[in-house]
Amino acid sequence: MRKILLSSLIVLIGITFLTRLSYLQIFSFSPDQVLEDPAIKRIYDYPERGYIYDRNGELLVGNDPAYDVMVIPREVKPLDTLEFCALLDIDKEKFIKKLQRARVYSPRLPSVLVPQLSKQDYAKLQEKMRKYTGFYIQKRSLRYYDTPSAANVLGYISEVNEGDLAKNKYYVQGELKGRTGVERYYEDLLRGRKGVQYIQKDRFNRDIGPYKEGALDTLPEQGKQISVTLDKTLQEYGELLMNGKWGGIVAIEPATGEILSMISGPTYDPSLLVGRKRSKNYTKLYNDTIANPTWDRSIHAQQPPGSPFKTLNALIALQEGVMDVSTTVRCYNGFYVGRKKRGCHCGGGSRTMVDGIYKSCNAYFAETFRKIYEKYETTDEGMDVWEKHMKSFGLGNYLGYDLPFGQKGRIPNKEYYDKWYGDNRWSSSYIISNAIGQGEILATPVQLANMTAAIANKGYYYTPHILKKIEGKPINNPKFTEVKKTTINKEHFEPIIEGMTKVFTSPGGTARWLQIPGITTAGKTGTAENFTKIDGVRTQLTDHSVFIAFAPVENPKIAIAVYIENGYYGSRYAGHIASLMIEKYLNGDVTRKNLEKKMLDKTLEREYAKPYSGEEFKINEYVW
Repeated sequence: MRKILLSSLIVLIGITFLTRLSYLQIFSFSPDQVLEDPAIKRIYDYPERGYIYDRNGELLVGNDPAYDVMVIPREVKPLDTLEFCALLDIDKEKFIKKLQRARVYSPRLPSVLVPQLSKQDYAKLQEKMRKYTGFYIQKRSLRYYDTPSAANVLGYISEVNEGDLAKNKYYVQGELKGRTGVERYYEDLLRGRKGVQYIQKDRFNRDIGPYKEGALDTLPEQGKQISVTLDKTLQEYGELLMNGKWGGIVAIEPATGEILSMISGPTYDPSLLVGRKRSKNYTKLYNDTIANPTWDRSIHAQQPPGSPFKTLNALIALQEGVMDVSTTVRCYNGFYVGRKKRGCHCGGGSRTMVDGIYKSCNAYFAETFRKIYEKYETTDEGMDVWEKHMKSFGLGNYLGYDLPFGQKGRIPNKEYYDKWYGDNRWSSSYIISNAIGQGEILATPVQLANMTAAIANKGYYYTPHILKKIEGKPINNPKFTEVKKTTINKEHFEPIIEGMTKVFTSPGGTARWLQIPGITTAGKTGTAENFTKIDGVRTQLTDHSVFIAFAPVENPKIAIAVYIENGYYGSRYAGHIASLMIEKYLNGDVTRKNLEKKMLDKTLEREYAKPYSGEEFKINEYVW
């Protein structure tokens, strides 16, 4: 009986062990367990990153082969350090530091010692790698740019850091990921998926073949090809026009919300941030705190919109029924707030809404702003209504475009002014500068372009976006295909568009010399006053030049906003650039060669060289 009991117990224990072992091997096995086994080596096979094309199928970003020198610290044997460093073109101190860093990361897992060798460097090193145990070369691809433009939109890739490794277990040390722009936002699409091969080692640490006969090995999946909404030709042309100028340009297709161009000036050649000199070049660009070439002004620069904002106040007045197109206001070369006169450059006289727009009359829109508030019993009520209308055009909020970062601008509310003046202690006359796009209002170029698209569409817009196709198939993301309606009825846009068209066609229009042959265009000039504090004293600097436009008026194909820092009045730099870009996009060429040459050659570098230019513009007080 005892023998039977003992035999049964032994059999039962054996079955238990076998069952548990089978479960661990078959059901609960995880590839992560392999990574913990020192007798198994993993080799990654990196896919090509997805190509990026423009809206017309023109290549923007491709790939070039590159090579990383990898190290497995525990396998490194004594070597001629000086000879090896000479081959790698690094100094001994850097070599030791990188080797120590790799050892801290993992003594038995591979780390990148020297990234991104060129084909030429690889050819010199390949023959001698057999001398250096513990080191090997791993092939990967680097970005190749088929355009010198769109650096801030496309973004760049760089090596993952400790924070990336902690957040996402997919990455391992030495891998590359999208850091800004399209490369960052669509990282999951573009990176693909790396393959992995597991190699079994013997007790002498020698490779003896695939682990489990390759059952766990995976093949790489190439990154997906995407098409963005940019027009390569228009983008490159716009950046040429921005030569020696600081500011932002955004052009949108009103019918879809697709971004045709997104320009920040000054900018840089995206190829500077590729290869072994990437870190050195980035440091140089980043440390240029005056010109800020890595700061994308198209989505970050928050500036007063100036006179283009008058169009929205006119629309609100029509919607609220406090004015109609025939309402007249007399301009006395300005208007009074209390006993203080605010200036105007329209020439004075009686103004209706249409000629108030094309002559850009400050007095007309100051009265418009007052009437909006006077409709309501309290200023708070008027402010709530005004704020709601303004935000329906996408102002004062993040638009939701598919690019990382950006700023939301500012449409002030009653709480904002209560903090300044106290509750029920202010009225519309306190904030009258908002009537003409000054005061406390801030907007980014992409917001101004979107606002222009909403006017062109007579009351609606689509969320601006940069992605057009994935693997040749159009995207169908409701975020970008659903209509966003403003609070203004369609019929109220007609007189506003008429006034904006007369900006170009009327003898009194503020951009009458910028007419585009054969193209009916609607636009609005803007001169945004520019203040800062110098030694505690509020000081006025050179005005910013602002311009919005869309064309053709009958069937809008492009809506554009141009903002030029210290560019004087609206039609001087911003207006010239906008009209040239519209003609270039719609006609494929420019007939006004003299104007084109002027904008290509003329710069504002002397303006930016003045004291207190550059960084100080970001801390301006925008109170008129």
